[in-house]
Amino acid sequence: MGKITGFLEYQRLHEASEEKNARTKHYREFVLHLSDDDAKVQGARCMDCGVPFCMNGCPVNNIIPDFNDLVFKQDWKNAIETLHSTNNFPEFTGRICPAPCEEACTLRINNDAVGIKSIEHAIIDKAWEQGWIKPQSAAVKTGKRVAVVGSGPAGLAAAQQLSRAGHTVVVFEKNDRIGGLLRYGIPDFKLEKSHIDRRLEQMRAEGVEFRSNHAVGGAPAGAGNAAPKILDPGTVLDEFDAVVLAGGAEQPRNLPVPGRELGGVLYAMEFLPLQNRRVAGDKTAELWASGKHVLVIGGGDTGSDCVGTSNRHGAANVTQLELLPMPPDLNNNPVWPYWPQRLRTSSSHEEGATRDWSVGTKRFEGRNGKIEKAVLVRLEWQNGKMQEVAGSEFELKADLVLLAMGFVSPTQSMLDAFGVERDARGNVKAVTEGVGSYITSVPKLFAAGDMRRGQSLVVWAIREGRQCARAVDEFLMGSSLLPR
Repeated sequence: MGKITGFLEYQRLHEASEEKNARTKHYREFVLHLSDDDAKVQGARCMDCGVPFCMNGCPVNNIIPDFNDLVFKQDWKNAIETLHSTNNFPEFTGRICPAPCEEACTLRINNDAVGIKSIEHAIIDKAWEQGWIKPQSAAVKTGKRVAVVGSGPAGLAAAQQLSRAGHTVVVFEKNDRIGGLLRYGIPDFKLEKSHIDRRLEQMRAEGVEFRSNHAVGGAPAGAGNAAPKILDPGTVLDEFDAVVLAGGAEQPRNLPVPGRELGGVLYAMEFLPLQNRRVAGDKTAELWASGKHVLVIGGGDTGSDCVGTSNRHGAANVTQLELLPMPPDLNNNPVWPYWPQRLRTSSSHEEGATRDWSVGTKRFEGRNGKIEKAVLVRLEWQNGKMQEVAGSEFELKADLVLLAMGFVSPTQSMLDAFGVERDARGNVKAVTEGVGSYITSVPKLFAAGDMRRGQSLVVWAIREGRQCARAVDEFLMGSSLLPR
């Protein structure tokens, strides 16, 4: 514990960010990491609890009190070693994680939580700036070959761990660039893609082979790549000693109401990846929010990303709707282990958006095949059921409707091609504990991340990728020194 009275003396300091009217003129990141002195003060707020609930709240079980103390002591090199011992990619989580660790922080009971995410952000940026992050190649090769299908956070974490264990790892990605939803789902203003590219350089130096434009079992509609090479699942299973399915939950939840077929009513993931590709220098379809009345249906992170992207396009206005009631006031919320159902206002919301809750969609209307308005209705909960409020119908002008209501499952066609058993939600069925963890109903086929657990956070994907890597290593070698 760096400073015994630190939590009493210092207040939480939020990371500085570019002013909202300036940042909406570009697609670069606009949040700055803490200075060394500010990070030291924030590290001093950690109470080094006897039971560090923050570590339990963190899906990868980061050793948070230790790296807080090391930052307070300005021992940055040991801080990054501590952080990397549990998390392969803190540059991702330090930018885009919703920080469940902070909701579990003891200080959060009656004060602002320790700024764990901002400290993590400062540590990893410092490590890259100082050149401390080097390839970690295995001293001895096992002669075993592992295929990883999908190059999002779960696939990358599994691939890096398995390569460091001495296995030959090949990552297959259906898109033209590596990174999965990190690359084509998360906007550049939240995560610049140079962070992905920098990690890929390290992983290539460690021996990981990446094959983009390779779709195992077929490419789903809207993958956005030019004629990927289709690989037969059976052939992949024959050529490798183990295969890890680590793709995303890419099947979006639909809104089957009258008028859904109108032009301008799109899934969020038909809209967001186009801007990422433009930033990367690609020519894309001319789908813009510029000058349009944009309606975003869905109140989560994907909806927030649609708001921020639409504002940068120069939308006439942006409205975001949520089916559920507006969350209660922060002061009336429970703390860990209950995830607080409180109002979360993102940087994109601050840039400009009208938000509305307890709203259902009745239908879309338009002319000449194009959306012009949405007919909506107020909702209320009665006897545990959601019902329409009589006489509450209203209309909103809409030139572009973006459906951001989450994702229901992985792409089923690929799972069909592998013939793998699924759970009730359409995810790959596999347990996470005990003998045979992460292995599927198909011999030597494993699954991790969204492919196994359904739509979730990047930090959960990293956790599952790491744990799956250990399970694969145990399967191939009989035992494993990889951490879980």
